[in-house]
Amino acid sequence: MLEARRMLAAKLLSEGVKAVEVARLVGAGHSSVKRWKSALAKEGLAGLAAKPQPPPPTKLDDLQRAKLVQILIAGPLASGYATDLWTCRRVAEVVRREFGVSHHPDHLGRILHHLGFTPQRPEQCARERDEAAIATWRKRTWPRIKRGLASGAKRSYFLTNQAFACSL
Repeated sequence: MLEARRMLAAKLLSEGVKAVEVARLVGAGHSSVKRWKSALAKEGLAGLAAKPQPPPPTKLDDLQRAKLVQILIAGPLASGYATDLWTCRRVAEVVRREFGVSHHPDHLGRILHHLGFTPQRPEQCARERDEAAIATWRKRTWPRIKRGLASGAKRSYFLTNQAFACSL
């Protein structure tokens, strides 16, 4: 997209359109168009080609990454945490403690994804949940309620019937 804009600007400049007008037409700053014009004069169209930047060097080498995977598989309890849940913040602490390297927790999320880990959410369940009581309710209470509905018991429509809606 950006390279296409520079190429369009080069075409317009070669046709004799002034830099100010080219900037307006391609939606770029005047100084950018002047810089493109200079690059075009020195290097031709190759001077306007995209020049992707290489990624910054990683702070963890391959051996350290392999050890990090082992630590993660062992679990947070093995690393001294009270719960069995990895967070990016915890992983950042472990990386700092084990390897002496500081990473932002968000960046560690990208590293973890690159290592094959995916975000997981723990199954949330109330501590007070009583499986025996739930099973009893499903076996005894729910069938009784269901039979009552099927037998034609009168239902209340007051709250759901639009005719009874009141708008003040």
